[in-house]
Amino acid sequence: MAQFGKASAKKSKPSYAYAIIGISLVLFLFGIVGWFFLNLRKTGDYFKENIQVHTYLNRDASVKRIDSLVMFIQSIPYTNKVEYVTKEKAIQRWNTENDTTWKTFLKNNPLPESIDFYVKANYVNQDSLNALSNILQSSFPGVISEFQFPTETVAKVSNYVRIAGFAFLIVAILLTILVVFSIDNTIRLAMYSNRFLIKTMQMVGATRGFISKPINKRAVINGLIAAIFAIVAIWGTVILIESFLPDFKILHDNNGLFLLFFIIILLGIIMSLASTHRAVIKYLKMKLDDLY
Repeated sequence: MAQFGKASAKKSKPSYAYAIIGISLVLFLFGIVGWFFLNLRKTGDYFKENIQVHTYLNRDASVKRIDSLVMFIQSIPYTNKVEYVTKEKAIQRWNTENDTTWKTFLKNNPLPESIDFYVKANYVNQDSLNALSNILQSSFPGVISEFQFPTETVAKVSNYVRIAGFAFLIVAILLTILVVFSIDNTIRLAMYSNRFLIKTMQMVGATRGFISKPINKRAVINGLIAAIFAIVAIWGTVILIESFLPDFKILHDNNGLFLLFFIIILLGIIMSLASTHRAVIKYLKMKLDDLY
């Protein structure tokens, strides 16, 4: 009986290795898709936060009122890179980006002064920007001649982010279901080779708790090891992609990655423990003849 137990224990060792490798591969796939989802969100935010808003000023607005408006816009929590563009700056920009043939027709600078700024991603939508326009217009009457932002661009970017986010959400749900079933099947295959060892321990008088406790503890360790392997592989893949495609570095989000890694660790441990415990209870309830 002791020899049988030793033989079963020896056979179980490689199955643990295969289980760890299998769980690692599944978690790696889950992590890579999660990383692409993070990049999708960051891409949408990046495009949104590079849409410039122009607040054109009346020609007779006083310097004091303009300075007050600049300070007011800077104090708004969701505005970025606020810049007061004088007529001189405006014409310099125009001459840099366009031809200067206007000088043959016009003697005076026709471009108005403006306050240009960017808005944080969550507020780049027509409703929020229109509300901001109303606030500025009512707070500084007679100072602003026009509040302008690329309406069509804002609508397209917002629509793109919404559709892409919804599509990735469906993919994430389906992938999570796939991950759960894949890990469960991997663990069940690993525990199948231990079924006689589990039944032998029960036959010599060991209780369910005594049998399942070390196996469950091992399952937690296996899940943690698999998660660590997956995280190292994901991190290496991210670094490799960013080295070949430097544009991805702009989207790099350490906080998002750490959250993703935490989810992978939890998923690896919980699924490994739950599947292992369920398999142990299943084999304990089965009759010896049914194990063959």
